[in-house]
Amino acid sequence: MNVSIKISRYQLRDLLRSKVLIIYTAFFFLVTYCLFRFVGDTSKVVVSLMNIILIIIPLISIIFGTTYYYNSREFIVLLLAQPINRSSLFTGMCIGVSLPLIMGFLAGVGIPLVIWGAVTLHDIDTVLMLLFSGALLTFIFVAMAFFISVANEDKLRGLGISLLLWLLLSVVYDGLVMLAVVLFADYPLETPLIVLSILNPIDLARVLILLKFDISALMGYTGAVFQKFFGSSFGMLISLISLTFWAAISFAMGMKFFKNKDF
Repeated sequence: MNVSIKISRYQLRDLLRSKVLIIYTAFFFLVTYCLFRFVGDTSKVVVSLMNIILIIIPLISIIFGTTYYYNSREFIVLLLAQPINRSSLFTGMCIGVSLPLIMGFLAGVGIPLVIWGAVTLHDIDTVLMLLFSGALLTFIFVAMAFFISVANEDKLRGLGISLLLWLLLSVVYDGLVMLAVVLFADYPLETPLIVLSILNPIDLARVLILLKFDISALMGYTGAVFQKFFGSSFGMLISLISLTFWAAISFAMGMKFFKNKDF
């Protein structure tokens, strides 16, 4: 574990100087600041931010994680020549890449919230849920990026699979759900749709945030099913457990491949 901490610290110091991270943080800062400037209402700002976060965070996290792994392969091989446990190395790398992105996201969104004094006792739970969901999505997609990169030697192939996975989960998924609803409208679809929702971390994050608002019009079909079957409180618990499981399984799969990979 001490090795993991040292590797994470090294990567953190390295990535905090990255232009990509600076631009990433500045993007969230400007978007959040402008939303408060022109909208003002915290609830509306959080919903608008959610729509942006569910697209940008998975995309940047999976591309950044994939690119970083391929660019660091010589460094990884060098470390593996030392008496370093592979599990500790993978853990340190995954945390070391995720943490700067999470810090950039939290700073970019959190600073405007403080500037505008928008985090009141009434809104604090919703804002914290937004920040937590964004942070967890970051870790999930960085872990997915590492898993894909370890499993594929070719950089272009790895980047292509990463982009395809993001496209499927963030864009194509909703279309497939609606197609299934239309084609099988005469059948009970509630249970299959709950399962499909659990299989998509982006949809889980959306449901988790919107259940705080109880805005059925924005929840989509799967969100409405979650609310109907579980209610707001229990539905949030199910979503939170499922999203945490996604983080654990993505990390575990990446570590398994990394431990068995022949460098």
